Amino acid sequence: MSEELRSIRDAVLRVCERFGDDYWLARDGDGTFPHDFHAAMAADGWLGICTPEEYGGAGLGVAAAATMMRAVAESGAGMSGASAIHMNIFGLHPVTVFGTAEQKARMLPPIARGEEKACFGVTEPDAGLNTTQIRTRAVRHGDRYVVNGQKVWTSTAQVADRIMLLARTTPLEEVRTPTEGLSLFYTRLDRRSVEVRVIEKMGRKAVDSNEIFMADFEIPVEDRIGEEGKGFRYILHSLNPERVLVAAEAVGLGHAALRKATDYARERRVFGRPIGQNQAIQHPLAKNWMELEAAWLMTMQAAWQYDAGLPCGPAANAAKYLAAEAGFEACQTAVMTHGGFGYAKEYHVERYLREVMINRIAPVSPQLILCFIAEKVLGLPKSY
Repeated sequence: MSEELRSIRDAVLRVCERFGDDYWLARDGDGTFPHDFHAAMAADGWLGICTPEEYGGAGLGVAAAATMMRAVAESGAGMSGASAIHMNIFGLHPVTVFGTAEQKARMLPPIARGEEKACFGVTEPDAGLNTTQIRTRAVRHGDRYVVNGQKVWTSTAQVADRIMLLARTTPLEEVRTPTEGLSLFYTRLDRRSVEVRVIEKMGRKAVDSNEIFMADFEIPVEDRIGEEGKGFRYILHSLNPERVLVAAEAVGLGHAALRKATDYARERRVFGRPIGQNQAIQHPLAKNWMELEAAWLMTMQAAWQYDAGLPCGPAANAAKYLAAEAGFEACQTAVMTHGGFGYAKEYHVERYLREVMINRIAPVSPQLILCFIAEKVLGLPKSY
């Protein structure tokens, strides 16, 4: 790790130290969005780590962002802390790359300063990962689009001021390929025509997930990003950075769990000796450390490739897969190391195990990553 990345990690951990285990345990219990954590990260400039300097950010790359997000998760904040700011880091990347100068000046600074929160509306109940089949429809009427449709698993929509929305502007039957006819918008979330329903879920209660229903939701034309019908291509541009950040968060959460488990193994005495003296305890924890370190190296390789302008699809997908699996194994081992106490909320590791399931499932399943590697790297026939 370079000196710059070490300094980023140390500085982020100093902010996170103000939000300890008890804070995150309370947020997991009451489900309150961690506004004060979000504000603290904004105050120190971290929400704009990837935002260009001319728009109020630090202008750093994905490697820096990954280092930051690993530190957040590893501090004990886990996915509750990481997801509270995740959208700020990668979500407006299409605006940075494809937006006009006016859009960048209008849209990027409020997010970088933490003055606004945003959510991401892409996934739909009947489309899932098959994004080209989404049904949400945006029809242009003069200087506005009128949107009708539904999204699901839209995180932070309960607290968001704006939404990054992908909608079909040309019916599927009228385009040459399914990837055409989709347009991308970044606009104010007008709750007069958008209903947001929270989804009760397994973990990360502090950061809401939602279904959203749009009925004649009006969006100004000036809030469309890039050309009409090219939105799928714009979305693809941000997928690899997101995979890298999710991988970094999984590694961080895995290390948080490993730290709890090793501390407990040193202190807990059974049959007159610390349980950490037993190889049945030692070996799984040692294996967790090796798997997490290997996943981190793949994560940083993917980040380096992206920042260098090199193709990074295989590395980004591999990083997400390896880190999610390593993080899950570390969290599961931490629970088992604690024995019965691992099931108790006060020891925190059961929360880690619930939260790390996010990294395995989203934003792409491990099975689809295996399909991608088989097809794109190994040259095998497409299986779906």
